[in-house]
Amino acid sequence: MFTQYFGQYLLNKGYLSAQQLQAGLEVLKDTRLKLGVLAVNAGYMTANEADKVNEAQKKYDKRFGELAVDMGYLTSEQVEDLLSSQKYGHLLLGQALVDKGYMSLYEFEKAISEYKKDYRISDVEFEAIQKDDVDKIVKTYIKFEGSKNEKLQKDYIALLTRNLIRFIDAEALIGEVERLDEFKGSCLAKQHIKGAISLTTYIEAQEQDFIKFASKFAQEGLKTVDEMTEASAGEFLNLQNGIFLVNMSNIGLELEMTPQEIHYNEIIHNIYRVPVDLSFGKINVLIKEE
Repeated sequence: MFTQYFGQYLLNKGYLSAQQLQAGLEVLKDTRLKLGVLAVNAGYMTANEADKVNEAQKKYDKRFGELAVDMGYLTSEQVEDLLSSQKYGHLLLGQALVDKGYMSLYEFEKAISEYKKDYRISDVEFEAIQKDDVDKIVKTYIKFEGSKNEKLQKDYIALLTRNLIRFIDAEALIGEVERLDEFKGSCLAKQHIKGAISLTTYIEAQEQDFIKFASKFAQEGLKTVDEMTEASAGEFLNLQNGIFLVNMSNIGLELEMTPQEIHYNEIIHNIYRVPVDLSFGKINVLIKEE
């Protein structure tokens, strides 16, 4: 995830053209592997065990390695061994850009230094961000200006980011939050969270992206907006909000949620829009504070 942010920074600063950045990112798709794939490849787990851990992530907001240890499939030492075999994505990107002659090593080093300075990131924070620590990334980049519950909203977006990466698209990239007086949505999955705080949450997209999003979660080749498409999109939002409620309960905040709904061409007032770029299209996450 950090790799895409850093790549966009290189583009914005004029180090690269859009075509050069895309060529560099294409290399990463063939080099970055998920921990489950690495565990199976190393002989530490079977494919069936990895699938069980992936399913467990639909209930618990935990990393693959942490859950695999909890379930007795991996030891902590094996997780550390697998993690150490992974390279930081932005370094792979840098190597690809240098190899292709798009940047010099000096320019890459200079860009990293400028990046840390521009975003006021300490060396410790940068270390965490490089490892795709989603909480650190959201804290650094995501702002809910004027929100009554900014920390909780950031927690919500951090969880959403993890769930998008786990279940929809490893290339998911969260954009800058925008507060809007009015927004007209095309296809929307909607669910209300109530209790000590009150939020209405939405997953919104244009029709074709809505279908693709639902297809990814259902792991089916959906073609039209039908009952299955609606159920799949709604179930992702239900999963997201269900885990969020568990996380909030763990810190002493008890909340409830209503059944998910599907709406079309709805105008919503006074919302935060969080754009999400996916490898197959775009969605918007909408949050309305009550």
